Amino acid sequence: MRGGPRSIAGAGGGARSNEQRASPLPRQADVLEVCATCVPEIRSRPRLASTRGALMRQALLLFVSVLCLSLLLESLLPSTAAQFQKEPPQKIPEPPTASELREQVALIEKVLPQLPDRGAAVYILSTLKQRLGETSEALKLLRECLALHEGFDPAGSPSFKKMKGTRDFDKLVENVHRDFPAVQRARLAFVINEIDLVPEGLAYDRRRKVFYLSSLNRRKIVKIADNGKVSDIVPTGRDNLLPVLGIRVDPGDGTIWAASWSEDQGKSELLHFDTSGELLGRFAPHDAVSHGFNDLAVQKNGEIIVTDSVSNQIYRFDPRGMAFVPLAVHRRLSAPNGITLADDDRQLFVADDFGVVRIGLVQSVSMDLSCGPGCTLSGVDGLYWHHGSLVAIQNGIGSPRITVFRLSTDGMHVEQTTVLENRTEFTVAPTTGAIRGNNFYFIANSQGDNLNVDQIVDPTKLARVRIGVLRLP
Repeated sequence: MRGGPRSIAGAGGGARSNEQRASPLPRQADVLEVCATCVPEIRSRPRLASTRGALMRQALLLFVSVLCLSLLLESLLPSTAAQFQKEPPQKIPEPPTASELREQVALIEKVLPQLPDRGAAVYILSTLKQRLGETSEALKLLRECLALHEGFDPAGSPSFKKMKGTRDFDKLVENVHRDFPAVQRARLAFVINEIDLVPEGLAYDRRRKVFYLSSLNRRKIVKIADNGKVSDIVPTGRDNLLPVLGIRVDPGDGTIWAASWSEDQGKSELLHFDTSGELLGRFAPHDAVSHGFNDLAVQKNGEIIVTDSVSNQIYRFDPRGMAFVPLAVHRRLSAPNGITLADDDRQLFVADDFGVVRIGLVQSVSMDLSCGPGCTLSGVDGLYWHHGSLVAIQNGIGSPRITVFRLSTDGMHVEQTTVLENRTEFTVAPTTGAIRGNNFYFIANSQGDNLNVDQIVDPTKLARVRIGVLRLP
């Protein structure tokens, strides 16, 4: 723009009044008059006799008219821009948990160089950035993660709900679905008609040939017989339980152990029942630390190992000593969840946000299980040992899937990855499962996303609980 801002009147360069800012654009006749004044020679030039000359004259007149109009419009823009500059831009409000989210971002960025699966950390960072409203940065991180081709699928993540329908996001999802197509092998095994259970844990008793299913919302445990008959073994209200999560059968005496945790009350307990459902004991750490017992494993000697998703610890509990002793690991855990023991009880595998940690219980040494390129062990909820492989329900990688990771003989790295179920009606909201022979039974629609803390969000969306089954390789 030449000579700085210009006013419509053409005189003076000071600030314009409100009326001037609100005045309409000049009429076409005014524009043509200004154009004629700017280029007087066009008006006084004799008319050319030839058609070619007339066309050239009209083209020149049109060009000059457009030029003058552009100059007039240009004089409007600075004042309009100034008007908007006087009004401060609206800042997108941050979520109430912004400070907590930023702490998580800082922590992940700090430990990222030491993590074996960079894709897992970058994916979590992208979800945190999106929740903070930093969409551009979230998309950049998401691209970096998906470029590793590990199996993350943001289409199923609620964190990216607002991105759906945008060209960049939809293109990323399209590429993921091309590289990791839907896989459907599961069939329906059982249906539980009690729609408000919100189940979390599943266990199988080989001696009695029954399944046990825990409930977050009803705070009870139900029994499922071979024929599909469902009955309460630990009814609601009898023992004043907290929401019940992970559940396991003691391999020695067949008694039932379960983890319970109320986010609302900030309490957590380890529960012990006999085979008839009578409460044998309830145990909690006696300290001032917050706890969130999630899942557990039972050793052949009767000791319990439980994951604590709040204190980010793994605790060993001996019913005889009545004490919770934390297991030492080589790195800080992030929301430890799924847990399983190898058949020899010497190797323990624990899943957290970033992958799976292998712990040698005899030597008391730990390491991150190596998965290699094009593979991720992150986002695992239910985790199970089966003939030298880990069966995992990965519901923290976007769209959930059920995967089998065949391990090396020393149990230190993954040799083969097989996706058993992906993007089907059986992977809407899977959480945990149980192995019976060579079949894997699992909760297909936990409805945990319809539970806020300890309350049902939308009762109209509740549905019958479906238990799916897959044949293991």
